[in-house]
Amino acid sequence: MRRVVVTGMGLLSPLGSDLSVVWNRLVNGESGIGPVTRIDPAAYTSRIGGEIPDFDASAYVSPKEARRMDPFTLYAVGATQNAMAHSGINPDEVNRDRVGVIYGSGIGGLQILFQQSNLFTEKGPSRFSPFMIPQMITNIAAGHIAIQYGFTGPNFCITSACATATHCLGEALRIIQHNEADVIIAGGSEAPIMELGLGGFCALRALSTRNEDPTRASRPFDADRDGFVIAEGAATLVLEEYEHAVKRGADIYCELAGYGRTCDAYHITAPDSSASGASRGMALAMKDAGVDPSEVDYINAHGTSTELNDKCETMAIKKALGEDHARKVAINSTKSMTGHTLGAAGGIESIVCALSIRHGVVHPTINLDHPDPACDLDYVPHTARELPVKVCLNNSLGFGGHNATLCFKAVD
Repeated sequence: MRRVVVTGMGLLSPLGSDLSVVWNRLVNGESGIGPVTRIDPAAYTSRIGGEIPDFDASAYVSPKEARRMDPFTLYAVGATQNAMAHSGINPDEVNRDRVGVIYGSGIGGLQILFQQSNLFTEKGPSRFSPFMIPQMITNIAAGHIAIQYGFTGPNFCITSACATATHCLGEALRIIQHNEADVIIAGGSEAPIMELGLGGFCALRALSTRNEDPTRASRPFDADRDGFVIAEGAATLVLEEYEHAVKRGADIYCELAGYGRTCDAYHITAPDSSASGASRGMALAMKDAGVDPSEVDYINAHGTSTELNDKCETMAIKKALGEDHARKVAINSTKSMTGHTLGAAGGIESIVCALSIRHGVVHPTINLDHPDPACDLDYVPHTARELPVKVCLNNSLGFGGHNATLCFKAVD
């Protein structure tokens, strides 16, 4: 089976867009959560979020192009440009038919939908923009990325709520393994901090209302957690066949070695209390990677800071690794600092896995002041930990019961 490695990474996140800056902020336990400024949040029960700081679309596209893109697409294009630069790939020196794009969004173009709906209400259907549909559909980010670089290999979008980017990376792994491409640009993007996104999740009562203390609002595995913090962001990883990467002298961060995906088939928003689907997804990823559970050093948890998710994920980890080894594994939640970027989360957290392997450090889970007795594993509270990471898992669990796990390994 062909091996697949990570050779480029780019992101736009509440902690910034420079990889080294974001990594240092994570290691230092800094939160990117603050008051919502994208809209006036006064009427909403949750008024805090993780916004990308100082985003400048002109750094990535022309003003004309920017006007024809929803923010989620702009973020995807920006993160991908960062990842391509990081990878060192010259599009003119690769076979473009052997380079694909698998890129998703959990929600897609909400801002464009909202704007055009308001325009319809005010002025009728004759005022719809001819760009409305191509601006809002979730697959358009993959289309824009391919057009920019002329990549004509496999190209599609996966939408599976909070598991979106993780599924995109996993399916990209399969495409390269099966010799259908040599390079895949994969990831996810989300821009939900606007009226429909914030209002919808508030109505669902899924969001933290710790509005007066935003940096402490996302508190995975803590007994005082009261919901997740909505966030925006995008993450792109360049996945490459190992020999292809070696031949061009690429800087290889790690190997993406395993992928598992299952469904709870239980409830549209709540995880199955038995955690059987999530644990089976983890087991499948380890089996796919040829890894024994005892070899896992670190898990980047889905860790949303919601009542049900954190308990069920704890149970899933125990089932998948065995309770004795589960207690020895370092586990953290990046969302404690970034908030929940929905369809982009698995991409951001996969980048964290790659950086943890590279640097031998696991960032902390912040705000874990009063651990929930039902969440009794090692979540690396408060302070980063030096740890040689050879094998790690990244979990993503989405509304609809979608479970996806990736297994990353150090490359010797």
